[in-house]
Amino acid sequence: MDPLHARYPFFGGARDAVRETDISPAALIAEDAPAVERGLERVERALMEGTVEADEPHRWDEREELLSYPIARILVSLVDTPAAVEKYAAAEAATAQTRFLTDFEADDDELQSMRTRRASLESVLEEFGLSGDVRPERDGERRGRDPTHYWVALGSYLTLADADWGERWRLVNREVADGSVRVTRDELHRTLEEAVRRRVAEGLPFEVRGSPAGEEIADALDEEVAELRDLLNDHDAAGSAAVEAVVPDLFPPCMKTLVRRVREGETLAPHSEFSLVSFLVGVGMDETEVTTLLDADDAETADRLETRVAYLADADGSQFAPPTCATLKAYDDCTDPDERCETISHPLSYYESAVRDAGDVRDWRETVAEGE
Repeated sequence: MDPLHARYPFFGGARDAVRETDISPAALIAEDAPAVERGLERVERALMEGTVEADEPHRWDEREELLSYPIARILVSLVDTPAAVEKYAAAEAATAQTRFLTDFEADDDELQSMRTRRASLESVLEEFGLSGDVRPERDGERRGRDPTHYWVALGSYLTLADADWGERWRLVNREVADGSVRVTRDELHRTLEEAVRRRVAEGLPFEVRGSPAGEEIADALDEEVAELRDLLNDHDAAGSAAVEAVVPDLFPPCMKTLVRRVREGETLAPHSEFSLVSFLVGVGMDETEVTTLLDADDAETADRLETRVAYLADADGSQFAPPTCATLKAYDDCTDPDERCETISHPLSYYESAVRDAGDVRDWRETVAEGE
């Protein structure tokens, strides 16, 4: 089996590899195969932490990792809510983006090893039909270094880049020449992440209970689907903070610590960043406010944070709540708990309680608007 298929199960070759195993998802589910457990973990971590990376990667072999992807798609389809589809597709894309960057930076010795076969930028562009639409800027090639800028065909740029990502993505603010748009390397990588997100989301949710075999699959996964729905319900029940003011001094200790770490230039682990950004969205902050609070002044960090904010907020404006205190503890993100922490089970509950007890408070956004 090609190790690349386990890393990127949404690639066309990976789909072919699944068919070649001659093992149907129904058979895996009936056998309660390890791929089913990994598929459930894939969706759980997507909903809770914005990643589909395994908690214990060495626990799963390449075959199980590959086969967990169709299982995860079945589970998302059975949960059958827009939030589940959106969060799952975004998490698969975010994980793929992290893997892309690792692969693109691999040296020649690693690329020559069959066990560590990596995806190249050229192969990823070809996978998404972009080979003829993306070219490196010639200056970068002449100097013998990786290009810092690329030119993307106008049609592909307009298809993949979303103006809602920020002003810099609007065509009026771009350099356009000969039917192509100039982008940075990081911006190109972001468009590839969007290409992955769209491919993963395509066809979700699909009808599982459309045949006797489908009914059997759905019945066999009742327990797992109920677990995922409970997870979503727990998040929805937490809702957004029932306060309108943003007061960072009253954030729970765990969130204060995460804010400080980002402001000091640290790149958080995906689950930690998910916890922080979902909390900030939960207290009513938008993309600009989040990047301002976290002092995200470089384009790559700002883009990543803005993307997280965008997919953590539902289309109707309601927020997808951050993980519970129990989850934060499990991932070592619970830091310096105080007396109030002993009385609550969710960071948003902590914040609501702290604001209520504080009485009159001044919204941080007012100080920013006044330039303080």
